[in-house]
Amino acid sequence: MARSLVDLLTKHASHQPDRTAYRYLVTGDCDGEIQDISYGRLAERSRAVASWLQERGLAGSRAMLLYPPGLEFICGYLGCLSAGVVAVPGVPPQGRSQNHRALTRMKRLIADADAKVILGGREVIAALGTMAEHLPELAEITCVATEDIPDAAAGSWREPDLTADSVAFLQYTSGSTSAPRGVMVTHGNLLDNERVITERMGHTPDTLAEYDHELFVSWLPVYHDMGLIGPVLNTVYLGATATLFSPLHFLQQPQRWLTALSHYRPHTSGGPNFAYELCLKQATPDLLDGLDLSRWKVAFNGAEPVRAATLRRFTETFGTAGFRREALYPCYGLAEATLMVTGGSVAAPPTLIEAPETGPHAGAADAAAVGSGRPGPGVTLVIADPERQQELPDGEVGEIWVRGASVAKGYWRNTLATRENFRATLKDREGRFLRTGDLGFLRDGELFVTGRLKDLIVIDGRNHYPQDLELSAEMSHPALRPGCTATFSVDGGVEGEQPVIVAEAAPEAADEFEKITDQIRSAIGEAHGLSVRDVVLVHPGTIPKTSSGKIQRRASRTAYLDGTLSVVGAAAAR
Repeated sequence: MARSLVDLLTKHASHQPDRTAYRYLVTGDCDGEIQDISYGRLAERSRAVASWLQERGLAGSRAMLLYPPGLEFICGYLGCLSAGVVAVPGVPPQGRSQNHRALTRMKRLIADADAKVILGGREVIAALGTMAEHLPELAEITCVATEDIPDAAAGSWREPDLTADSVAFLQYTSGSTSAPRGVMVTHGNLLDNERVITERMGHTPDTLAEYDHELFVSWLPVYHDMGLIGPVLNTVYLGATATLFSPLHFLQQPQRWLTALSHYRPHTSGGPNFAYELCLKQATPDLLDGLDLSRWKVAFNGAEPVRAATLRRFTETFGTAGFRREALYPCYGLAEATLMVTGGSVAAPPTLIEAPETGPHAGAADAAAVGSGRPGPGVTLVIADPERQQELPDGEVGEIWVRGASVAKGYWRNTLATRENFRATLKDREGRFLRTGDLGFLRDGELFVTGRLKDLIVIDGRNHYPQDLELSAEMSHPALRPGCTATFSVDGGVEGEQPVIVAEAAPEAADEFEKITDQIRSAIGEAHGLSVRDVVLVHPGTIPKTSSGKIQRRASRTAYLDGTLSVVGAAAAR
């Protein structure tokens, strides 16, 4: 039985050395330059990196991974696992606009992880050499471009002494409501979550054979858990093939994702809700005529609120290209549970609960609650009242608590946060649970996520979920970008706490900004009975989000109070 992904890589390299493990679209285009790596070559390069680390006595220490998108990251990551070194995926500084933010995060991660070595691509390592002024800590850290480690080093690789409890890597959270923390994911956690993903997404041996092992197409960033644990590691877990390309190339031309899906015809692919919205904007008749999405079996959608309107429009628009509604696959997960917690049923459409006729959104189809599926095998999920430490009945909203072998070991060097989040107990149940900080409810065993506990807005004793207010705002006018609205509350003085709506709006609708603002106020008032303190329309792409696409409401609130929002024209109604 495999003890780690290292064992599985060894097995695949032995049994199918020539099979393509990953192909990388260098330009993001199927007809552009393509790099690929076989299982035999992947094992060789991973062992070469591992041997280099072992010879320097780095087993058990942390290695920061700073790579541009591409195959070299995978060799570096698997090299760390093959050496018994704890991998720490990070984001390399890139471009002037990104340097300050990336440098700040990198400094924090290097210090928190106590990284002893930095692995990266040649250009990144060369760039780090010019940053001594900004990163004096680099003087104490060995930096190496893994491309420069010779293949011959693989010959001296020694199999590491790994157990299920050995830490494989630190997944730093994206920090939607707090500073990033390093989640300690063990080799046992990884294997268990790959098992959950495999079962929930129907990645059976028969399916792999039917698809000739073409399992994934992905543009998701590999330093984030959704892009790493899913497309990259489930591929090597199963010995399948994945096609990858850069997130930037997707954002520049979202149709590249659809074209790659049509060309390589994989079983599974997906991303956050905003990715599907971006594709809808590119859906010209010419594009649709050239696509065949009929083989796309699992179109997973997670990491941010899943919108019923997006699911409907995507099915209607791309149905002409063979896309089926049954392929839509909402799911839920988090780094603290390695990744996947719940997922839909393959070949079944998403579960929708219509908005009640008497509440907010008054039965509007596009305001339906979207189910995120059922827990994977071996995963226990309960809805809890954290104050009373009691499990809540079906249909009642509470905090989502999780237990199972995929739940991580805790937070790196943060005993207090580990105790608070990973050691929760219920009065009527045995065992410890992970407190996710997410709110939701169960209905017939399926999870419906309603928001974040820390984002909850309480006005006059009533709870309001930001996602509900954001949906009401976005539905009020077509010029507002779906999934690009932030709602939070501020102190309104004698009026008490009041909501503020910050929404990204299309600049070409400038003549209607006053009307849009009025419509947002009316929509919030009618649907939720709330008086809005302020409505601010901002430039597209300027609302703070995490690396996985989640709205950072606290950061938006700070920018609002500091007056640093990128306001469109005279859009602020103050």
